[in-house]
Amino acid sequence: MADPRGTIIVTGANGGLGTAIVSQIISAPDLNASYHGIYIARNVATAKSLDTAIVNQVSRSATPHSHEKISLDLSNLSDVRTVAGTINRRVAEGMVPRIHAIVLNAGYEEFEKQTWTEDGLDTSFATNYLGHWLLSMLLLQSIDADRGRVLWICSWSHNPHDPRNSWNGAFKEAKYNIVLNSNNIDAIARGQWSLSKDDMTGWAAGYRRYGASKLCGVVAISELQRRLDQDSALNNVSVLGIDPGLVNTGIVRQSGSWVLRVFLWQLLLPALRVILGCFISNGPLRSARKSASDIIAAALMSSPPPLSARPKALYLNGSELGIRNPEALDPAKGSMLWRDTIRYTQLESQETCLEHWC
Repeated sequence: MADPRGTIIVTGANGGLGTAIVSQIISAPDLNASYHGIYIARNVATAKSLDTAIVNQVSRSATPHSHEKISLDLSNLSDVRTVAGTINRRVAEGMVPRIHAIVLNAGYEEFEKQTWTEDGLDTSFATNYLGHWLLSMLLLQSIDADRGRVLWICSWSHNPHDPRNSWNGAFKEAKYNIVLNSNNIDAIARGQWSLSKDDMTGWAAGYRRYGASKLCGVVAISELQRRLDQDSALNNVSVLGIDPGLVNTGIVRQSGSWVLRVFLWQLLLPALRVILGCFISNGPLRSARKSASDIIAAALMSSPPPLSARPKALYLNGSELGIRNPEALDPAKGSMLWRDTIRYTQLESQETCLEHWC
């Protein structure tokens, strides 16, 4: 087997979308041969879906797939630092090739309950945003400086004004139409924004917190790209985001509602997806296969448009250009979020090679 020319990192590799991404990487001969995969799950010892995807695809492939599996709890910043340090060391020693793409795919959403990390942070915020931000900042020293990409997996939940959010009414109250304030991120980070105990629906509060964490990621796209563009060594690195649409994954496993978890998620939505897919190729309901293909293109490909060799600060809705929450394009909110993210992660200068990191 020829040595791979780059590494692709995928978080949330044991989820429905993650396993679809891994399967497509292994099943495509050019990707299989070209990339070493680092597939991250919360606990690889119990990552049965990931194991099955790898075994099934490797058995059908003409060549072995260079890969490894790593356990990481993204809500634990100490764990993030340890894993990033291990990857950086292995790249520096030439054991794995430089990173071509970091796919920040892992997602966590709460429903009836609300939880906090040991550090007192909202679990959705810590998992979906803070851990991913820190991981990408720490791994910049190992990224391919000429063509590397950081890809945030986003969601229409980040934008209260997105028409698709009118389906559920989670943002119908005016107080939820603006997510970020201009002073600090404390209410969202500490889980005091959209408290579950104040919610009678059993799901809307958690959905809003999930959306807030996703908005932070969308804001980070422009803010990190701006800083990379000013960096003497990393100005060719691209940061972009993609909304994969509504995919039938395991993210609703936290729900105690049989109607949501089984009837809606496993029966109704898959049927609607098949029907709508006959008429709309990039509709709101998408198969894991379609969304994984879009994600791989965004992470690794230079075409078709709007992708390019360096798709800087691009925001995609599947295979098309997407529309961001206007808050994500507010420079003041971008600066505020960056400042507070450094505060919450306690990032220090020796941990990242980004020149304009603070």
